[in-house]
Amino acid sequence: MKIELSIIIVNYNGLKYFKNCLNSLFEKLNGIVYEIIIFDNHSTDNSCEFIENNYPQIQLIKSKENLGFGKGNNEAVKQAKGEYLLLLNNDTIVLSQLLPVLNFLKTDEKIGVLGINMLNGDGNYLPAGGNFPTISNMFQMKKLLEISDEFKAGTFSKSAYEIDWLGGSFLLLRKKIYNRIGGFDEDYFLYVEDVDFCKKIANIGFKRIFLPEYDYIHFVGFTKAKNPMLIKGYEIYLSKHYRGIYKLIIISALKLNKIIKKIKTKILKD
Repeated sequence: MKIELSIIIVNYNGLKYFKNCLNSLFEKLNGIVYEIIIFDNHSTDNSCEFIENNYPQIQLIKSKENLGFGKGNNEAVKQAKGEYLLLLNNDTIVLSQLLPVLNFLKTDEKIGVLGINMLNGDGNYLPAGGNFPTISNMFQMKKLLEISDEFKAGTFSKSAYEIDWLGGSFLLLRKKIYNRIGGFDEDYFLYVEDVDFCKKIANIGFKRIFLPEYDYIHFVGFTKAKNPMLIKGYEIYLSKHYRGIYKLIIISALKLNKIIKKIKTKILKD
């Protein structure tokens, strides 16, 4: 049968997550003809051996170096046979059947990418998307995730929402859309490439849709120690997507944020 959905997982030393992630996929892909492609970014934790020994049906691509999240996805998608793509982090567990999610995408050709409700390892709500950068949220980054009161609380009144961007741990889209925007921008190594990805989809007139009725767990690895990487990602983003005086102002807001974070870190150390 023709493959309909290609699940792409980029891995770097994610051995401890694989069993639960893959088993959840096998349980939640009922009714879909699919393939799973894992792109390994030169892991050193026996991830590749585990996949080869336990999941011979999975296509494993072994990189000789760590290419990062975006480039890893781009390389894997080149091998994908499906009309649709699910870009999924390896530190996830899918909790809902995915056929209704895929069918929702099929109902509207103007949907560029789709995401579902994200929970942390304790089953608590996490924002799965956010707002595009503005002067305000570059100065105070928590505002990036404050789409509305519903998104702050994780209590939703509608079955679908159109938002600016969706987190890269679960992205469902047509392969033709992925190819049309050129996939992920490889200037990003880690963080903010998903915001950039959704911005490019918005720029060609397609919607970014969030479905709160379907869930997955994401064992999020972000900590405050990774703030410099996040800020670096937004520096790249702002340089690419803004022009003129507004660009100067929004970059200044991010620089001020960076300075304040450094001062706070120094105070805490002292």
